[in-house]
Order: sequence, then C-alpha cells, then structure tokens
Amino acid sequence: MTNNDHTNSSTPINPRGRKVKVLATIGPASRSSEMLRKLFKAGADAFRVNMSHGTHADHEQAITAIRAMEEEFGRPIAVLADLQGPKLRVGTFKDSKAVIRHSGHFTLDRDPTPGDETRVCLPHPELFGILKRGQRLLINDGKIKLVVKEADENRIFCSAEVGGVISDRKGVNVPDAEVPIPALTEKDRKDLAFAVDQGADWIALSFVQRPEDMAEARKLIGSYGGGGHSVALCAKIEKPQAIGRLNEIIELSDGIMVARGDLGVELEPHEVPPLQKRIVAASRNAGKPVIVATQMLESMIESPMPTRAEVSDVANAVYDGADAVMLSAESAAGEWPEESVAMMHRITGQVERDEGYKERVRLLDPTPDATTSDALAHSCMTIADTVPISAITVFTVSGSTARRVARERPATPMLVLTPSIRTARRVALLWGAHAVSTKDIGSFEEMIAKGKRMALRHGFGVAGSKQIVLAGVPFGTPGSTNLLHVVTLSGDELDKHEG
Repeated sequence: MTNNDHTNSSTPINPRGRKVKVLATIGPASRSSEMLRKLFKAGADAFRVNMSHGTHADHEQAITAIRAMEEEFGRPIAVLADLQGPKLRVGTFKDSKAVIRHSGHFTLDRDPTPGDETRVCLPHPELFGILKRGQRLLINDGKIKLVVKEADENRIFCSAEVGGVISDRKGVNVPDAEVPIPALTEKDRKDLAFAVDQGADWIALSFVQRPEDMAEARKLIGSYGGGGHSVALCAKIEKPQAIGRLNEIIELSDGIMVARGDLGVELEPHEVPPLQKRIVAASRNAGKPVIVATQMLESMIESPMPTRAEVSDVANAVYDGADAVMLSAESAAGEWPEESVAMMHRITGQVERDEGYKERVRLLDPTPDATTSDALAHSCMTIADTVPISAITVFTVSGSTARRVARERPATPMLVLTPSIRTARRVALLWGAHAVSTKDIGSFEEMIAKGKRMALRHGFGVAGSKQIVLAGVPFGTPGSTNLLHVVTLSGDELDKHEG
C-alpha cells in the first residue's frame, strides 16, 4: 500500500455503520489468509498478534495476509502486537502436579529441585525479601490463594487460604506489592524488535506498574527504528499498582487496554467494573483510545451463541464510551471465530442505535483544553448537533486532530484523511474514525475539493448534504489545527480524477 489515494479497491468495504471498533486476536483458529479475510468482512477493524503464543514465522505470515487485505479492500487495518510481559511462574513438580491442602502450609523457595505438596521453586529471586507478612500470592489465575507468614532471601513461608491442585509453571500474581522487575523481559525485547520490523502499528505493554515502564518501552521502540509517530504504545492496565498512577501512565501512552484477566485475579471481582469505568473515562478525558478486553464473549469459544450476560458485558463497555472491544480466545482458538466477530459487530451496532447511547456517552464529555485545536474539535460536535451534517472530515498528519474530535463523541461519522498510511492504520482503533490514506494537500481550495470528493466516494454523504472540514494551516504541519469550514456536497465532485 502506498501513500497515494487509497481508494482503487475492486471490493471496497463501506463504513461499518458503527463507531466502536472490534479488535480480534489471531491464533491457530484464525491465522490462515482465508479466515482472516472472513473475520475482516464480519467486522474486525484491527487484529491483535499475541506474542505469548506462536512463532515469529506464524506472526509474519498473518501480518503479510493482513497487509494484502488492505490492498484488496482499500481499508487501513491496525496490527497490535501484544508483548507477553514479565509473567511470574512457579517451577516444576515431581509428578507434574501436587495438591495444596486448605489451611495448610506451603513454601516457595529458591531450590530448583522439583516440588511436592509442601514446597516448590519460585525462579524469581527479585520476589524474595520484598514480601511481607499478610501479603497474598495468587496462583493459577487466583484459584489458589496463599498468605505470607514469613519471608526472607531464600524462602516464602505461606498458609493456604484457598488450596487446590497446583501444576508445573502455573502463573503467580502478587497483588499487594510492586514487584521490582523490568517491564520487558529478554523475550519481550526480541518480540518488540520483530514487531517493529514487521511494521506493527501498536505495541501493547503487559503488566505495566509505573510510568517508567512506558518510558523504557518507548526508548526501545526508538532504538529499533520505530521512533516518532510510526508505532503507537498501548499500556495494559492489569496490575493494582498501575491504578494508583493511572493518569501518569495514560500521559505517557498512546492508548490504554483494560486487561480484565489479570486485573480480575489481583483484585476482587466486584472491584473490576467500577475500575473499568474509571479507566475508560480517564483515557477518554486525555484523548487516548481505550480498549476493553478479556472474556467478553468467552462462551463462544465453544458455542455459536454467547450468554446474555456476555452480551450485556460488551454492551456496557460500549455505553461506558470505550473506543474498541476485544476478542481473545474467541477468535484465536475457539470453534466459532467468524461468528464471534459478527456477534461483536452486531452488539456494538445495536447499542449505538439505542436512543440513550448518545446521551450516555455525552454524560462523560471532557472539558476541552484551552487550545484552538480543542475548541474547534468541540465546535464540530455542537455544529453537528445543530445543523444536519453527513460527515466530519478531518485532515491530519499525526492523527492528533482525529483524536480530539473522537474525544467529543460526535453523533456524526468522522472521515479521516491523512498522507501517512501509518497514521491511517493507527486510527483504525479510534472511536468513529474511518481512515483513508491519500495524497497531501497544498491549498485551501484543494482541501475543500478533496474533502467533498472523498466523502462522496466513501459513502459519507450524498449531493446536497453538508460536511464539516477540519484542518490546519500551513498544511502538513502536525499540531496546527486552526481551520473549520462547512461545505455542501455536489454530485460533480465524484467524477473528478484524484491527482
């Protein structure tokens, strides 16, 4: 795909008819070109490459297929590479598993000898000496709960508040302490270099605890050749420690993911829903796209239909104002990947057609910053509420103007025109944005003509309808949004050749 006008597809995909985006995870059930194509046509706007599973060869094959779909359908598609992060795990057992007795005692130590029902190795020396009496260790997604009684440099002696079967290399969560481990493991660094080399549009950083984790990842992305605006960085909020510094982490991120899996392990289940709303609201207030993820349509891993509770969960994320909702195992390893995407598409579209949806998302309207760019973005919403407008057409280089408009959650569709294919791909996860990569503009007259032409060509209006055009002068200068114009579309623009 080039930076030329990206509209010569033989089978163009029209606007989805919804503003919230669908992010589908790629896995064994969806890695083939044929299935990826089905998922895209069913409603997937972006694809997640889970670096915890699969090989680099597998991921490269999938990314290549996605880029081929861009050419076929004339639609920029975001690729999000999700790093595994510093997941803590126990060692191995003599018989591959053991049973920890309820109310019994269990020790985690530094002895690499296979464990039994009384002890096991914890191959993470950074944990020894930082844990204190009364703090919890959660094993196997919280199924086993241990409480620290004593801890020193060589062992952590615990009582089992909740016992059960423990097996080799099960995950360990430490909800009550900030663990002094790097944000990226050696595997993460190799995966990050691969993702940047493959042209991933987003990098998701797992188990973020502090703003410094984001700064470290940003520096590495730059060293791998992904500096500037070419790769966006998403912070996965799944540690309680991140909540205490949420605004700082959002400030250093390009986007946020509410990763409810580990967050739901380290916190009590009833604590997660209000936190989800808080994270979504804080991200939107900062003008950063926010993704709600994990177990959204979990039963569709095995069933062609979701439960009513799952449908309500997805709907609530949309009502909260999320930019995107994500499928995990449902599309990666389930039996019904295409149906899962189609269901997510239908749920989000139905919610947005609800008369109360606009009112709900407007309840969280952020206060515009005291800048010309924010004032104009806010004006787009108020004009569209007053005058029948078919589209808000945004000219942008970095995507910043599109984010400002999306933050206002206008009822009117947004057409994003950019000379940067990387920007066009990144905003595929942005609420309400339909991006087109097109040649840059050099004059006011060219801007108006192109805005009209692209709106008609991409289904954002008909002859006689009105359109808001938002841009910055001088053209091509990031951060210079200072121009808003309302124009009327006429049918003859569509016949003009795109130069």
